[in-house]
Amino acid sequence: MDNSAAVENRVGVINNEKEASQAHPKGLYVCFFTEMWERFSFYGLKALLIFYLTEHFLFSDQEAASIFGNYFALVYALPLVGGVLADRYLGAKRAVVLGAVLLCFGHFGMTFEGSAAYINESGERVASTGLTAFYLSLSFIIVGVGFLKPNISSIVGKLYQVNDPRKDAGFTLFYMGINLGSALAAIICGYVGVTYGWAYGFGLAGFGMLLGLVVFLRGHKHLLGVADAPDEDKLTESVWFSISREKLIYLGSLGLVAVVMLLIGNHQLVAGVLGLAFVAIGLWLVWYCLNEVSSEVKQKLYAAVSLIMMSTVFFLCFLQSGSSMNLFADRITDRLVFGVTIPAPMLQSLNAIFIIMLAPVFAKLWQWLAQHGYCPSTPIKFSLGLLQVGLGFLALVVGLYFAEGGEQVALGWLVLAYLLHTTGELCISPIGLSMITKLSAPKIVGLMMGLWFLGSAIAEFIAALLAGQASMDIAGITSHQSFSLLYQDIMWIALGGALLTFIMSPLLKRWMGDVV
Repeated sequence: MDNSAAVENRVGVINNEKEASQAHPKGLYVCFFTEMWERFSFYGLKALLIFYLTEHFLFSDQEAASIFGNYFALVYALPLVGGVLADRYLGAKRAVVLGAVLLCFGHFGMTFEGSAAYINESGERVASTGLTAFYLSLSFIIVGVGFLKPNISSIVGKLYQVNDPRKDAGFTLFYMGINLGSALAAIICGYVGVTYGWAYGFGLAGFGMLLGLVVFLRGHKHLLGVADAPDEDKLTESVWFSISREKLIYLGSLGLVAVVMLLIGNHQLVAGVLGLAFVAIGLWLVWYCLNEVSSEVKQKLYAAVSLIMMSTVFFLCFLQSGSSMNLFADRITDRLVFGVTIPAPMLQSLNAIFIIMLAPVFAKLWQWLAQHGYCPSTPIKFSLGLLQVGLGFLALVVGLYFAEGGEQVALGWLVLAYLLHTTGELCISPIGLSMITKLSAPKIVGLMMGLWFLGSAIAEFIAALLAGQASMDIAGITSHQSFSLLYQDIMWIALGGALLTFIMSPLLKRWMGDVV
């Protein structure tokens, strides 16, 4: 028995060495380009949204931050639904196609602006005629992301064996595709939307999503069957008035769009939904751990949930980029470069550009460190990510200190903050996606991926509350002081999370067992 085990271990080592020297599966590149165009559409909207809310609809900063936060919180929460339905019925391939179709409807719907809001003679705001179409379009986008986002990521994970040494590198390259789309969107859609009109910027985002759908439909044959439905017979079975389960899910997705439309304008209601979802999934995981899995699998789930909580702290800080940092760039940052003023939405591309530059470096770095036995554990990578996002906000606080007289903050401080946020993100986001697929039991990978995004949803909700408070008019406090107080608080949250994760890393590593 001992000799047999030794031979099996040696074969596993040899297989891992062979896999490390092999090229990545072709399916990775299908997912890469699909996600690239989906992110182009998503970040094209993100670059413009806060300004669209404040300038076209004339929402106050606090109202705009609330709607912005509701949108992104629901965007990150709905993958929980899309992940579960894909795991149980649709399979990842059908879920991705459904999500892409809904996204196309949503993004093209955003091109209907209606008349701009205005202030009448009584000083009251008269709402834009396009407000209903705006909420409906955002709802299509939210539900579409819910089906596409978790499942395209889970496909990438399934293309590799559990401890394939190429896996972290593959996810990092996949993450580079995400940010290639993000960079192009912020630059192109941001410029077009500000220069030529909102509808043109949003329309370009819609064409990006349409290209992503075409790429996936043409390339899904390279997914090696990992994205197929778990049970085709169960999917085609008639369950209600001779309607198949598959068609019922499609109809249900439209009903979900209607529900989301009712939620998106109500910050308190969104808070209740997020809290209920968090409690429900927590109780279900407790039941699952007590009844369904071995002690080893339980410990891996404990590690996964702990790291998801740390990622929530990270994203609570990081997700200021689209709201308060966007307004920071627009209102108090000196954006004049060589005589040209850079539109504020285009600065959203900095994070993505840095990722495109640094993702291959980090991918090679993780591989090199692993080959030489120095690669930090996943918990240590998370700690490093939190440390760096904290230092990024420190850079903004220092920049504000040197502009205390009311002068504009030098652009270099914002660039440095985005650079530090990016290096921190590369230690958490792609590693976290890979970690979820490694630590989760196979039958609940989609659910756990949804929980990862639910953590981001809660983070976005809290981040929006903070951003809204920073933008409120408070007697005796300047905008510089308001931003400084906000970023100091966020800095200490990030640094505290980094320290806590570092202290917990030995326990988390033990829970992770054979997962590296």
